[in-house]
Amino acid sequence: MIYLDNGATSFPKPRQVTDAVMEAMTQYCANPGRSSHFLAARTAQEIYKTRTALALLLGLEDAGRIVFTKNGTEALNLALKGILRPGDHVITSSMEHNAVLRPLKQLEASGVEVTILPCDREGRLKPHQIRHAIRPETRMIVLTAASNVTGTLMPLEEVGRMTLRRGILFCVDGAQGAGHMVIDAKAQHIDLLAAPGHKGLLGPQGTGFLYVRPGLSLRPLLAGGTGSRSRELEQPLDFPDGYEAGTVNAPGIIGLGAGVRLLNKIGIEAVCQHERELTEKLQRGLRAIAGVTVYGPSDCREKTAVAAWNLEGRPCEEIALALNDRFGIAVRAGLHCSGLAHETIGTQDIGCVRMCPGFYTGEEEIRKTLEAVRELAAER
Repeated sequence: MIYLDNGATSFPKPRQVTDAVMEAMTQYCANPGRSSHFLAARTAQEIYKTRTALALLLGLEDAGRIVFTKNGTEALNLALKGILRPGDHVITSSMEHNAVLRPLKQLEASGVEVTILPCDREGRLKPHQIRHAIRPETRMIVLTAASNVTGTLMPLEEVGRMTLRRGILFCVDGAQGAGHMVIDAKAQHIDLLAAPGHKGLLGPQGTGFLYVRPGLSLRPLLAGGTGSRSRELEQPLDFPDGYEAGTVNAPGIIGLGAGVRLLNKIGIEAVCQHERELTEKLQRGLRAIAGVTVYGPSDCREKTAVAAWNLEGRPCEEIALALNDRFGIAVRAGLHCSGLAHETIGTQDIGCVRMCPGFYTGEEEIRKTLEAVRELAAER
């Protein structure tokens, strides 16, 4: 199988990740923060190692402000619903995933005002658009680091400086950025960073996190046992346990730590260069095929490892099925849980095929993929 669906989840997982999960589940994985015996203490220690590895990779000022969640969607819900209140104004873009837009739609019904800024046909957002949309009551700007449809990068540095000067919170959806591009929360003035663990961070599914910068408080999304302040009926607001009610996914989080430590060892710049070179070859080859339309920036320095395209006269779902059944190539087709992004690039009625090379993709796999697309194009 040629796996080009890394935008959905990374595959295969590194041996370091599977080994860490297996060791945890067979050697020591008790309930962290609940007991004082060796097994529980070891589990808590390994989870903390994951926090410190994430802090190193993503420029997080305080590892203790990382809240583990079951995925990036939960992390975004915690960030948005934990801070925004009726009367607040929030700014976002038309390239966002529904993990941002649907929580905002719910909050809009309770009195939060939402401004969705239109991006251009390549998915780009200009900083001046945000500047002009800011109001006195603007509480937050929330942006994806990179589009999950086209890979288009958002202007994180410029927006971070803008929010810092104006005292506005900056929330970043790192689902398609973490592990694929340089993210430095401190340098980019990111107040809240949400991400899943199973995509570019190479961890198991069922893992995610929200980083909340020091000095910022929010309302917990879930209430229950935390292993702390057990005499009190009010939910604690201590970080991180006050926001991690119930038993966390310890094996998954420990596996995530192994994946992040691998990225720290290799260097995110090396990962970016590898994926960019593959995407350039893939995108250049697709554009050379008659009948293929490629969406998003042509310059791969403006995007992550995503190639979005369609073949004239063939539904994208049909193409994805043929790639799977006839050539053993895994891709994703459709609207990618991002209907507004498809409206932005003009594919709201047809969707598109999305190919995402990853950490383990090789040049030979790109060559075979392009051969398969050429064969399908010749059959039109």
